[in-house]
Amino acid sequence: MSNESTKCLIIGSGPAGYTAAIYASRANISPILYEGIMPGGQLTTTSEVENFPGYPEGVMGAQLMDDLRKQAERFGADIRPGIITKVDFSKRPFTAVADDNTTIVADTVIIATGASARYLGLPDEQRYSGLGVSACATCDGFFYRGRTVAVVGGGDTACEEAYYLSNLAQKVYLIVRKDYLRASKVMQKRVMDKNNITILFNTNTLGLFGSEFLEGAHLVEHVGTDKERKFDINIDGFFLAIGHNPNTEIFKGQVDLDAQGYVVVSGGSTATSVPGVFAAGDVADPHYQQAISAAGTGCRAALDAERFIMESQS
Repeated sequence: MSNESTKCLIIGSGPAGYTAAIYASRANISPILYEGIMPGGQLTTTSEVENFPGYPEGVMGAQLMDDLRKQAERFGADIRPGIITKVDFSKRPFTAVADDNTTIVADTVIIATGASARYLGLPDEQRYSGLGVSACATCDGFFYRGRTVAVVGGGDTACEEAYYLSNLAQKVYLIVRKDYLRASKVMQKRVMDKNNITILFNTNTLGLFGSEFLEGAHLVEHVGTDKERKFDINIDGFFLAIGHNPNTEIFKGQVDLDAQGYVVVSGGSTATSVPGVFAAGDVADPHYQQAISAAGTGCRAALDAERFIMESQS
């Protein structure tokens, strides 16, 4: 067991964490960053990213994260593999314990642990991840122009993604477990009026199939009734739109979280309910959840941390 001190501890990587490390390093804060359980975040599971500025030909998600990581290291960021397992924000300086029992004492903390997409739990989802299965229509919809896709979910997010995809794909199936949509009336009308969206109510997904890439889905409708029927649909893309789980378990009782578990930030800043603790990226963003918006808040969090340190010293 060892103790270390830093002006700024960044918990989590991905666009938010790495960008925070770039800005904090350039401000001579000498941050320590723990990458977490998935170094680089969810984007490392995405094949090609075409909507991140600066890459006119697109870039592989893993390559983009590696570029950001190297840029942070170039300015002196101390980037470490490993997970922060416990934090204490009750008094300053703050303390955090890593999975190797190292205790970090920090003047400021930036939370950038992200959010994890919810999946149905089918083994096939992992098999076809990046090969037809996606949890982000905005990220990957472009690759399905003129093709047939399916979206799973019945809320606003699912309807928004189905509508977005309907402007790219030839046909969109919206797979809804219940016999109604939970989305707002406006979104319901929008998808129902779109002639290339077919809504499959009372329908569950049993599995996916395809030789190399995704080719279709096994479905069942009216489960447990005398109308139960199993059938297949041929699709090129399968989009999960059943929500995200913010990675905030260790921060419960430490900072304010909303009803969904996202970190609550103050106004237009990245400040949390604890002075000196900031949050960036998807962990504090239930709405946009894009790489570029996460990177932007990573920049803001580092600037907020720098300002906090300067004001504390004056």
